[in-house]
Amino acid sequence: MKLRIALPVLLVVATLQSPVAHADITIGATLSLTGPGSSLGIPEKQTMELIPEMLAGHKVRTIILDDRSDPTQAVVNARKLTAEDKVDIIFGATLTPTSLAILDVIGPAETPTVSLSGSGSIIIPQEGNKRFAFKLAPNEPIQGARIFEHATNNGIGTIAYIAHATAFGESFTEEMQKVAGLRKVRTLAWERFNPTDTSVTPQVLKVLATNPDAVLIAASGTSAAAPVIELRQRGYRKTIYLNQGIANNDFLRVGGKSLEGAVFPVSPVLVAEQLGNDNPMKKVALEYVRLFEAKHGKGSRSLFGATAWDAWLIMAAAVPTALKAGQPGTAAFRRALRDTMERTQNFVATQAVFTMSPTDHNGTDQRGQVLVKIENGGWKLLQE
Repeated sequence: MKLRIALPVLLVVATLQSPVAHADITIGATLSLTGPGSSLGIPEKQTMELIPEMLAGHKVRTIILDDRSDPTQAVVNARKLTAEDKVDIIFGATLTPTSLAILDVIGPAETPTVSLSGSGSIIIPQEGNKRFAFKLAPNEPIQGARIFEHATNNGIGTIAYIAHATAFGESFTEEMQKVAGLRKVRTLAWERFNPTDTSVTPQVLKVLATNPDAVLIAASGTSAAAPVIELRQRGYRKTIYLNQGIANNDFLRVGGKSLEGAVFPVSPVLVAEQLGNDNPMKKVALEYVRLFEAKHGKGSRSLFGATAWDAWLIMAAAVPTALKAGQPGTAAFRRALRDTMERTQNFVATQAVFTMSPTDHNGTDQRGQVLVKIENGGWKLLQE
């Protein structure tokens, strides 16, 4: 199958740029720049600052708003972006609750929106307002396949969950239990905590009382480190699984040595240099890492920033076709942009090979996840 590889953006711009003046292409974003999701939202903003100034002869304008990790503020931002700023596309929101909250805005406004969060509930089923929503992180069953393949290969027969008491924590844990059931891994406990909680001791004690072979933390951002720290301090030395919502340096800093040995599935860009040369994402992932780390320093890469970059790459590839239907700032252009992105086929980006359809606004497969272990304060590739 022929794979469509995302070209370096500077080359795309040089090829498409035209001397004729046109209406601006406006990208809006509602991101978690403060609040519990800030360790995800800040690198997303930093990545959007790398977006070139021109695309297909049009100036590219970005409007980035802080939703403070709050669904209500995300709705306010989405209304402003669609009603006042007339953006052509929205990147965001950062978190599952904020992404779900803005669906009732983007649908009636018919504004294509690329969620930077992870839950499949944002796009499934593809009907109603969700027809204008896209989501790039691999869906939960793909992540679960990696986790429970590792679990059964290592003799793990029982598991407990400690999850954020959010839409993400609920949906992720439910999907993991489905995959676990297929692998005959029995659930012993499911405890919940809030991202702002200062202690998870009660939840950890209940989990330890069941003596599971492994514990899976269904939480994102730096607050996901709290149950790992508590488990290790109370002597739990068995396997701890995480999810890719923790893949940033702030999480490593907060969790410290307690994180050593934890395992999680993640998009390949996090360990781009460790990928085999036959991995289709390696070239595009390394180019993003080069651009980001040139500005923010070696080792500063972020999975969440890479998600924003993939949103840009997919959008940029769709713009030339969408322009045939209308100028930026018009409903015709927004609808055509949505329709063209929906037809994305075999598109290689930093995180996955994307093939979308009217029933699938994610379009990833197992190539979009590798298994990684936290080792010596960094990320070590276990398997592709």
